[in-house]
Amino acid sequence: MKKLLSLLGIISCAISLTLSANELKVGDKAPNFKLQATNGDFYQLSDYQGKQAIVLAWYPMANTRGCTIECKSLTEKGHLIRKYDVSYFMASVDPLDDNRDFAEKTGADFPMLSDPTKAAAKAYNVLNFAGVASRVTFYIDKAGMIIKIDEDISPRTAAEDMAENLKILGVSLL
Repeated sequence: MKKLLSLLGIISCAISLTLSANELKVGDKAPNFKLQATNGDFYQLSDYQGKQAIVLAWYPMANTRGCTIECKSLTEKGHLIRKYDVSYFMASVDPLDDNRDFAEKTGADFPMLSDPTKAAAKAYNVLNFAGVASRVTFYIDKAGMIIKIDEDISPRTAAEDMAENLKILGVSLL
């Protein structure tokens, strides 16, 4: 049993080192993505370069408790975010139809992106051991650079927290 635990510890460290080598950090160029949203349109990060900042909020799974609370926060208090020169999205690895259902149930008035191939989630290093995205929000400036990575998300106050982060990061008001 001790040998098995020791081997598992070594494997865990190796996996952790591999993940750390791929981890994005503030100052890195954000990986480009082209994902379809619940409104049927495709959104590509590079289309915003030089034009507008982006907030990309990854969430684990449509129609789950925490994700529903976060989405409702962004829907009910999105006006706080829309004061800034920014486009914001929620993104998951859910199929598009699941996200459409989720957006309809929550009244989402912003694009919710689907990444069923998990390619973007892997590029952003948010894919977790369960095969879904971890709850992580990326703040990306007009130049396409990551200016903040927030892993301490409170679903209930997500909109207020995003607006406060945008203020602190100096994102322009409209």
